[in-house]
Amino acid sequence: MPYFGDTDLAVILKDLGVASLLFLPVVIQKRTAIILVAGFCAVREFTNADINLATALAASLSQIFENAQLYRDLLSTHETLSKAYDATIEGWASILELHDLETEGHSRRVTELTVKLARDFGIQEDKIIHIQRGALLHDIGKLGIPDQILLKSGILTEEEWVIMRKHPQYAYEMLVSIDYLKPALDIPYCHHEKWDGSGYPQGLKGEQIPLAARLFAVVDVWDALHSDRPYRKGWSDEKINEYIHSLAGIQFDPKAVEAFFIMMKNNKVEGI
Repeated sequence: MPYFGDTDLAVILKDLGVASLLFLPVVIQKRTAIILVAGFCAVREFTNADINLATALAASLSQIFENAQLYRDLLSTHETLSKAYDATIEGWASILELHDLETEGHSRRVTELTVKLARDFGIQEDKIIHIQRGALLHDIGKLGIPDQILLKSGILTEEEWVIMRKHPQYAYEMLVSIDYLKPALDIPYCHHEKWDGSGYPQGLKGEQIPLAARLFAVVDVWDALHSDRPYRKGWSDEKINEYIHSLAGIQFDPKAVEAFFIMMKNNKVEGI
């Protein structure tokens, strides 16, 4: 190993019994990032076969590292896009509140509670993001309803209810062409379906109704009844609890009602 003189590297190589070395660059994104070193215990002149083998190994390592970098870049890009998507969705939810289509904070509250209820119900984590997005956008279809109906302070007429009940269909039509929101459609499209089949827009019954929509329906009504509206004051906890329990098996999935009140009881115990 005359090339290294009396350096520390020469001492190390001597201790390891290395007599010959072959160096090859591992190139990542057109830059030498790593040096591949092959050591041999005997002095030798490297043949073309040795060099070709080492070159192939270096090229393989380059490809492996480039693929790993590409994967990290894709993950970073995906995360950035997801954040942008969610910021857009939150903006849409805010538009509903600014337009007086929801009481202040309603979308945020029902989203947080629905996500917690979904986790307590055992829904897999990879589906939670779609539930979160769907809850935020649950009433996006109301943007297609005339203001004179949405903002009416009195009871709607039957003709007005016919129009109002179209908002889940409007939500479907608004969101179905957006690929990343298709998995979030269950709540905006189905949260007015009822356990006994008397809901709208499809008249789904029982477990035909997507689980996310069944869970959300309980949370939505609970929060809505707490809030003051132009046509009524918010209800007390006792009155709301009695009302929701009375509709288990009629409007609501009984298991969703049970899970919701267990969650709320546990939240109170934890001081939430």
